[in-house]
Amino acid sequence: MDQTEIMTVEEVADLVRVSERTVYEWAKRGDIPCGKLGSIWRFKRSEVLRWVNEQLGVDSHDFYNPPISLERIFSPKRIIFPGAGTKVEILDKLINILSLNSEITDREELRKGIFHREELMSTGIGLGIAIPHVRLNSVKDVIMAVAICPDGVKYYESIDNQTVRLAFMIAANSKQHSEHIKLLSFITSRLKNKILLDSLLGATDAEAFYDRFLGRE
Repeated sequence: MDQTEIMTVEEVADLVRVSERTVYEWAKRGDIPCGKLGSIWRFKRSEVLRWVNEQLGVDSHDFYNPPISLERIFSPKRIIFPGAGTKVEILDKLINILSLNSEITDREELRKGIFHREELMSTGIGLGIAIPHVRLNSVKDVIMAVAICPDGVKYYESIDNQTVRLAFMIAANSKQHSEHIKLLSFITSRLKNKILLDSLLGATDAEAFYDRFLGRE
């Protein structure tokens, strides 16, 4: 057997651009094809690549084809790492970030809209993801901000009871119904990809998160 066919945890992590800890978790859960030589995890390159292609192939058509320009609505300046916090605290921080931009003309209306939406139904969609969103006349154009919380957000209800660790906040104008719905669908579909999701959660700075989300890494 070609010696380069057998890979270590470190090599797999480098190949798929996630942390070694993530690879260990995948291996322990049986998510990724692997085996043990004694107490050491080892992987076959061909099987790992096949698994990666299967993961990426779930939504391959839309994976790099968002319905709206992500560069237009999103930037590293609107990516935050707020640390531990409650749902209210994290939402307020995202609202503050969005309100620094000209697209938002009324911070208080934005806050009321976001929290009213949460009162109707939590925007925790499962898999550790939340997408708080709103459409308002006071929003000039679609805009998005993200909070990365690896340790989880307290009191953020989710449909699968998983702790929310990644929150995308989207605000759009009332007339942007189509763009709004398509963007929600795109993000929801894209983040079902385990490799991308774990890679995003492993990002340690805004630029790395931004590049990974836009598919530049």
